[in-house]
Amino acid sequence: MKNVHLLDHPLIQHKISLLRDINTDTKEFRELVQEISMLMGYEVTRDMTLKEVEIETPVGIARTKVISGKKLGIVPVLRAGLGMVDGMLQLLPMAKVGHIGLYRDPVTLQPVEYYCKMPYDVEERDIVILDPMLATGGSASVAIKYIKDKNVNNIKLMCLIASKPGIERINKDHPDVEIYCAAIDEELNDHGYIVPGLGDAGDRLFGTK
Repeated sequence: MKNVHLLDHPLIQHKISLLRDINTDTKEFRELVQEISMLMGYEVTRDMTLKEVEIETPVGIARTKVISGKKLGIVPVLRAGLGMVDGMLQLLPMAKVGHIGLYRDPVTLQPVEYYCKMPYDVEERDIVILDPMLATGGSASVAIKYIKDKNVNNIKLMCLIASKPGIERINKDHPDVEIYCAAIDEELNDHGYIVPGLGDAGDRLFGTK
């Protein structure tokens, strides 16, 4: 597996354990997804470009640094990716948000697109795709391809739990895309769910079945 960043900060690992627990209710699950996403955002944005500026403080002039370079965009994969948006926007309130709607056909397990809306200047931005579960990798691969077709050159994929088959799929289809995750699980079941995973992230976020 290549281009994988496993974020093992103790706070992230603790919250992922709570997220997996079948006894975690919808409210707490939603809060945990938001908190983990914000914590992961620190690492996902670690390579943002800085420039030096002069700032006047109450007691003098400080030479310090601010973010420069390309602007950022975040793109949740509907619907589960929506749960990660607020955590990222707490760190990056200036980021624009696009949306990609994909669902997995229950028979073929192949992704089907039903909605897509990107910022008007998406080609000028570095993009972080938000998808809580990287299972087969099919939906994430389609989302990455769609954004690449918009002439975006720098794309990262941020997920909470990834499967080894999903990582391998992204490595194969998009070897230039960095993957950021908080846990890596070994396998998928016959329905394409990550094992042990945490179940259906969308259902647990929104209280549906």
